[in-house]
Amino acid sequence: MFYVYVLKSKKDGKLYIGSTKDLKKRHEEHQKGKSFSTKYRLPVKLVYYEAFYSEKDARAREVKLKHFGGAIRHLKDRISNSLLQA
Repeated sequence: MFYVYVLKSKKDGKLYIGSTKDLKKRHEEHQKGKSFSTKYRLPVKLVYYEAFYSEKDARAREVKLKHFGGAIRHLKDRISNSLLQA
């Protein structure tokens, strides 16, 4: 399985979108500061993920969420309560 995930920084409230084959391992890497993109925003919390059989599909979804404002706005609307609790 391949995953697209959203992390929320507890420090500044910003979201980070990524993709991986091993969600648990990647989340641990983020938490330990091993990812340049999130190491200055620690701690981070996993607030959402989607699973795909195809890596190509997961990467395409990640690109949509990162580069097309409508996609991330729609996702934020869908998970608004989860984002408030994180």
